[in-house]
Amino acid sequence: MIENKKEFKLISKKNPKSLLPNALTIFGVCLGLSSIKFAIDLNYSAAVIAIGFAAILDTLDGRVARLIKGTSKVGKELDSLTDIISFGVAPGFIMYFWTLNEIGKFGWMFVLIYTVCCALRLARFNLTVIEENESWKINFFEGVPSPAAAGLVLLPLILSLSGIIQIPSYAILSSITVLLTSILMVSKIPTYSLKRILIPRHYAIFLLLGIGIYVGLLIFYTFETLFLTGMIYLLLIPISFFHYKQKNKKSFVSIAEEEDEDVL
Repeated sequence: MIENKKEFKLISKKNPKSLLPNALTIFGVCLGLSSIKFAIDLNYSAAVIAIGFAAILDTLDGRVARLIKGTSKVGKELDSLTDIISFGVAPGFIMYFWTLNEIGKFGWMFVLIYTVCCALRLARFNLTVIEENESWKINFFEGVPSPAAAGLVLLPLILSLSGIIQIPSYAILSSITVLLTSILMVSKIPTYSLKRILIPRHYAIFLLLGIGIYVGLLIFYTFETLFLTGMIYLLLIPISFFHYKQKNKKSFVSIAEEEDEDVL
């Protein structure tokens, strides 16, 4: 009698190309968990850098999967689980070990609020469906995405490490930052989807030059550059809001015109 044995398949035999993007995602999980270990060891600079690399991998894994046609359902679920660990749990722990523990139970409550909001934001993202006649909305997120939220939450720590200015009480600043970021995540404020940016080929040389300059600044002025990047992202939020409203208005007008033509 031959028994049918079901094999556990992380990677489908029909789609082995998904191995690379899934490996990048798992590497991101390891970086997120390692950042917590660095924070426990009071090595906060390494903790911030680990979260930064996890964010880079989160940007790359999706692009790599689409490029090599290695997208899979496992990869999509794995990506969400990675995000909640690397950008929901890890930043909260880092901020708690650094300064939020100074305000006792309220500090831990702020960490819980942030993590729960991150989970809710990811759940909403997975259920978001964009209509065919509104394909332009793919360039926007609803609320601040979790990798960007992790960067915003860590801004007080990055500011402290940069040495630009020193603040007497980082606990209060960190509490406000965590709460505001949590609200931004679950809000419906449209923000730019930096993963979907398409650069024309004739601008590629300038893009590469800009990346080279940015990497150079990161090497020599790591935390100053990261803090400036976070502030620029904050400035982009109101810009993306008004840009979204403008495009939504144009889309509504074009749909209305098409309906009028159908009636005539």
